Amino acid sequence: MSNIVAIVGRPNVGKSTFFNRLVQKRQAIVDNVSGVTRDRHYGKSDWNGNEFTIIDTGGYIIGSEDAFEVEIRKQVELAIEESNVILFMVDNQVGLTDMDKEVAQLLRKSKKPVLLVVNKVDSNKNIDDTYEFYNLGFEQFFTVSSQSGSGTGELLDEVVTHFDQGDHKDPFEGLPRVAIVGRPNAGKSTLTNALLDEERNIVTDIAGTTRDSIETLYNKFGHEFVLIDTAGMRKKGKVSEDLEFYSVMRAVRAVEECDVCVLMIDATRGIEAQDLNILFLAERNRKGLVILVNKWDLIEKETNTMKAYEAEIRNKIAPFNDVPILFVSALTKQRVHKTVEIIMEVNENRNRRIKTSRLNELLLPIMEITPPPAIKGKYIKIKYVTQLPTRTPQFAFFANLPQYVKEPYKRFIENQLRKHFNFTGVPIEVYFRQK
Repeated sequence: MSNIVAIVGRPNVGKSTFFNRLVQKRQAIVDNVSGVTRDRHYGKSDWNGNEFTIIDTGGYIIGSEDAFEVEIRKQVELAIEESNVILFMVDNQVGLTDMDKEVAQLLRKSKKPVLLVVNKVDSNKNIDDTYEFYNLGFEQFFTVSSQSGSGTGELLDEVVTHFDQGDHKDPFEGLPRVAIVGRPNAGKSTLTNALLDEERNIVTDIAGTTRDSIETLYNKFGHEFVLIDTAGMRKKGKVSEDLEFYSVMRAVRAVEECDVCVLMIDATRGIEAQDLNILFLAERNRKGLVILVNKWDLIEKETNTMKAYEAEIRNKIAPFNDVPILFVSALTKQRVHKTVEIIMEVNENRNRRIKTSRLNELLLPIMEITPPPAIKGKYIKIKYVTQLPTRTPQFAFFANLPQYVKEPYKRFIENQLRKHFNFTGVPIEVYFRQK
């Protein structure tokens, strides 16, 4: 099961700074002006081998002049509803406020694990100022500094104790999970119905008809997997109603929990920024990927050829463009059953294991002929390569000076792996380590 952690609190308590620290990049905008974060930001983090999604929410506030106040509150409430653990952040420098008490009241109703986090405790001299936060009614709190990172380890040690440790029973355990993702009205539910030969999901021309992620067992023609039809993902700025907020959360969770993502693109609209966001989300989560260009029957073939259309898609999704692209019509079932074969092939590629002897036999001569560029007169020699025992394809290259190997050479190595072994549709991780 995926684990989701939401950071909530009133504006300007340091939620985005803490979010950036956990995801180890400046993904959320940080400013001293309150209300900068208006949308939810999603990021991946891990602690002691426990991976989780972290959500940075907008500041919860009531009675302000901000026109976005109501929408921000809706997003905060829905993030609370979908999360496994809630980090309730307050500001030690400002002290306890009435708005903190309002947020605490909201969180008590959620019945989710809530950890009170007192931020901006930069030294032990500030500890005495934190005791007033006991008035919020929580048994304990954690003191941290989002800027320096102090106290983060103790907090995350507690966070992971509340994660689902896999005690639940999955009725589809052991089967590949395939999530059909994409923007609203791209034809995801129509594809599901076409594959199953039944009207399993409601289909209309209205974007957003599918609200939840629906799981169905597919067992035909010698193939068996779990099919997940997700709600459409839109840019957050265009998400305006409560149920659609909820749908986006469910779709994100479906991407995390699946093995293969089928990204559906509306051929009449082409690949757009939100399609790329979905693709990159799947890539960051190391999922297998298949791109379906749907509604191909509506395209004028004289002005648009498959070859040109495919070239445009590959150009936009670079550098990860070793992805199968299939042109289909879910309505007429054109090439729909070919989709199943491609999905199963990508799932097989994701689970592919290459013998260490075979890797070294093929790659060491190539790296000897084309070694990494020398830096400051130091020559890098790669002695050994092996595939790591991970669920997705990850490779370790042992060298004398791994710290000098740059990204362009890593991409060269990845291309060589793809050239000699079939990893189509699967992200590859390449690591260089000290021999």
